[in-house]
Amino acid sequence: MTRPLPRGGTLLLASIAGTAIANNYAVQPALTTVAADLSVPASVIGLVPTAALVGCMIGFAVLLPLTDHLAPSRLVTAQLGALALALVLAASAPGPVPLLAAYVLIGAAASVAAQAGNIAGRHAPPERRGTGVATVAAGMSAGILLSRLVGGALADMVGWRRMLLVFAAVALLGAIAAFTRLPRQRPRPLPRPDRGYRATLASLPPLLRQHPQLRRAVARGGLWYFAFNLVWVALTLALAQPPHSLDPTAIGLYGLAGLLGFAALPVTGRLTDRYTPQAVIVVCMLAAAAGTALLATGLNSPPATALGLALFDAGCFAAQAANQSRVIALDPGRSGSLSSVYLVLYFTIGAAGTALAAPLLDTVGWQGTALTAIAALLLAAVIR
Repeated sequence: MTRPLPRGGTLLLASIAGTAIANNYAVQPALTTVAADLSVPASVIGLVPTAALVGCMIGFAVLLPLTDHLAPSRLVTAQLGALALALVLAASAPGPVPLLAAYVLIGAAASVAAQAGNIAGRHAPPERRGTGVATVAAGMSAGILLSRLVGGALADMVGWRRMLLVFAAVALLGAIAAFTRLPRQRPRPLPRPDRGYRATLASLPPLLRQHPQLRRAVARGGLWYFAFNLVWVALTLALAQPPHSLDPTAIGLYGLAGLLGFAALPVTGRLTDRYTPQAVIVVCMLAAAAGTALLATGLNSPPATALGLALFDAGCFAAQAANQSRVIALDPGRSGSLSSVYLVLYFTIGAAGTALAAPLLDTVGWQGTALTAIAALLLAAVIR
């Protein structure tokens, strides 16, 4: 039987998840400064977020399944230590190639955020699993939401290289806390030779065939992440163009609407434990679709746009927490492998939304793009 986390363990995992995933985004406000410092075009340094995303996908694919094999204290400590080292390498990068390579490593190590959610769900009693996963998801959301603000402020105060060193120090503090506070027991007895780590990786693709509910979770999650990326990328482009012509700072302020999504997550966890993930997901998709419908009426009213984004973000964030708790519940003993398959495909489908945002905006305009997102959200709501 899996032992419960120590007192404060879930909050520790939420903090680790938030501070780890923040490293994928914190440098973004300083990219032009980085380009000038390294004497390279901004378009080259603009590949840093892509490198971090590639690394994160690698981490989901090859590191997340380790939660089925290693003790949480060892695994989380090692990954946070690797994250700190990768941040130091990025801070000392003499040119763009070493910096991009370091950000692939940063993204891979930052996937510890997904491991934290998996560990919280695995060690929670079944009747509290939704709350545990939602708490860690709230930490991740806070990290994503505040990362650019904190990273930009630190870069202005101490420079981008020292800013990365500050984040490296935070990762080391998290590693110390994880080593002393998280469980030291393996999630199950030592695997037989034919069920080791390599066999686990080889077994990932067949999981989709073995678990129809995993396929449905991938379809649901992929659809709303497609809509999420589609709306946010297209919104940024639309607000920067006439007749709005907003500057990056003004556009960035709309990101604060995500605070509602962050605030909704703990409530979502309790509702998931009380009712069913499917019921919570349907309500969340309807809320997200309502927010997107408000956005589709036009972007001329900042309050209406902010309210639409708040409903949209809250629906997508909360649905993700409910969906992940459902994935973990399929087989808690293999939750790392199941979550690996889920997140890799989730991000892959979501990337299509990013790629299609600009072409759709040019072809059908903002309203047509918003209606496309609504269709994806409603389709996610009806998948059982």
